[in-house]
Amino acid sequence: MRSCLSKGNTLRILAAAILLVVISPPPLAAQERRIPGGGRAAVVVDERLSALRAAPNPAARLEQRLSRGRYVAIIATQRTSNGLTFYNVKVSRRRRGWIQAGAVVAPSHAADDDRLLQLLRGSEDFDLIARARIFLDTFPRSPLRPAVLLLYAREAEKAAAKLSREAGRRLNRDEMTAGGAPEFSYFLNFVGLDRYNRQGIRFNFDPTTRTFHYQGAAWREIVRHYPESGEALEARKHLALLKAANGQRK
Repeated sequence: MRSCLSKGNTLRILAAAILLVVISPPPLAAQERRIPGGGRAAVVVDERLSALRAAPNPAARLEQRLSRGRYVAIIATQRTSNGLTFYNVKVSRRRRGWIQAGAVVAPSHAADDDRLLQLLRGSEDFDLIARARIFLDTFPRSPLRPAVLLLYAREAEKAAAKLSREAGRRLNRDEMTAGGAPEFSYFLNFVGLDRYNRQGIRFNFDPTTRTFHYQGAAWREIVRHYPESGEALEARKHLALLKAANGQRK
């Protein structure tokens, strides 16, 4: 009898667990990539302004702070008496609110690619890279794309130098030797690379100098698709240096 009850309880627990898996919402990152329907698509680029509020007023009740890269759907626009523009946005099927227009860009807005480029030029480090990635994903046909690709690549190469120093400090040579894997594989698995990898940036590693270098995908895109642009000259120079460095390593 006890055995039957035990089996019955086990089956109920398993069923509940399966149901929980089925009805649990997807991770936040997956939700952020999903574009809500029912309006014009837009994406958050400036977290300093990304407060979702109950009314079109910077003093209104805060509902949620939207993270950079979060997709929303613009339903309506309202301009306040103090000159601010707010969008009424849909964040999910159940949540909507008001957000300051400067927090987001929309592919359907003709000047938003230029506005995001200006924000990029005032950004640095990882903020620049993350916003540049949003630009490249949101405005694939923008004439400003070569300029953004060059900013993205320059910052990636700067990041490579910083990551080289950081990895050199944090990866202990004796510990790597004790671990048994080749030393270069510890560097290529260095945790500091993860967030750059998620932004589409890959690095080569030179085991002789123990340094990272940007692989150059953005430079190649400039040369391939915008060979007559002003940015192509600098891109070719970087690719020539990259080729020479790869040749020396071989």
